[in-house]
Amino acid sequence: MPSHEFYMDLALSNARTMKGQTDPNPLVGSVIVNDNRIVGVGAHLKAGEPHAEIHALRMAGDLARGGTIYVTLEPCSHFGRTGPCAQAIIDAGLREVVIAALDPNPIVSGNGVTMLEEAGISVVSGVRETESLKMNEVFNKFITAKTPFVTLKAASTLDGKIATHMLDSKWITGEDARRDVHELRSQNMAILVGVGTVIEDDPELTARIPNGRNPIRIILDSSLRLPMDAKVVTDGAAETWIFTSRTYDSSKASQLKNAGIRMFETTGETRTDVNDLLRILGENGISSLFIEGGGTVNSAFLENRLIDKVVLYFAPKLVGGSDAPTFLEGRGFGLMKEAIDLADGEFSKIGKDFKFTGYPEK
Repeated sequence: MPSHEFYMDLALSNARTMKGQTDPNPLVGSVIVNDNRIVGVGAHLKAGEPHAEIHALRMAGDLARGGTIYVTLEPCSHFGRTGPCAQAIIDAGLREVVIAALDPNPIVSGNGVTMLEEAGISVVSGVRETESLKMNEVFNKFITAKTPFVTLKAASTLDGKIATHMLDSKWITGEDARRDVHELRSQNMAILVGVGTVIEDDPELTARIPNGRNPIRIILDSSLRLPMDAKVVTDGAAETWIFTSRTYDSSKASQLKNAGIRMFETTGETRTDVNDLLRILGENGISSLFIEGGGTVNSAFLENRLIDKVVLYFAPKLVGGSDAPTFLEGRGFGLMKEAIDLADGEFSKIGKDFKFTGYPEK
């Protein structure tokens, strides 16, 4: 007879297929089993639509009664845009609920379990908890901190260069790695660069993959140097938001607003305040931010300890040159003991390039 882990793995797999579609809600999958037979499956598809448990219950129908439901996140116990899933499970007559992880949302956490147990339903929790928590790292940060989960991405040569001393950067990595970056763009709600990157490269900052979504384009521009003919202003492919300082050019701001650009003034006097930026993004429901900036922008976030995840692509190339830019610049740390350690590191090969993923220890 298959184990709890077997069925929870199926539920996790269902949930992962929706990555990039449920923001700012979590990824959730569900499987209903009765008499050793799968009778219902479901996944949360989009914020505001039925949760995974409801889809599985609708598929199972009367076959749910007396069965076991596996769900990757604690069933909700409150009325939001949808009704409480815990009550739906009770009404369906299930005898057992197996949960991967409790919901970190303060208005839910533990309440769903209590509601189920008070109705006489057996509850098992912690099955594949680590996998569930990692899958929902974006939601877990956003629902508790009210600021987006921040991923720093960079592509460099093995000696850390993101361009030559003549600022030539096309292309450092191969097509496979660049396609992987577009997948990551599609999975994030917003993408951020500094205005210098826009002036130098005029990027589109879109996710050019089939059925992919384009993230909101965030531009750091303390004095509003953004060219009016830049693609992020004119192409209409995605929203563009500019974050500036208190000393911005008001006449240029009017032009940008007339072009459909959203403007946000931060508390920084002459430079955009990145802490303020994250607070404002959170208030606007942005749960994930993908940073593809240059060395100065990247350092501003890293030195302020604002990075949650690092994704680095390394091309097996050597460029050299003391004037060639690197993906981390700024002042940097003065002592090696101040350096940021990256935990849970994973290396993989993509085409001819290498991908590293790690989490800054805080």
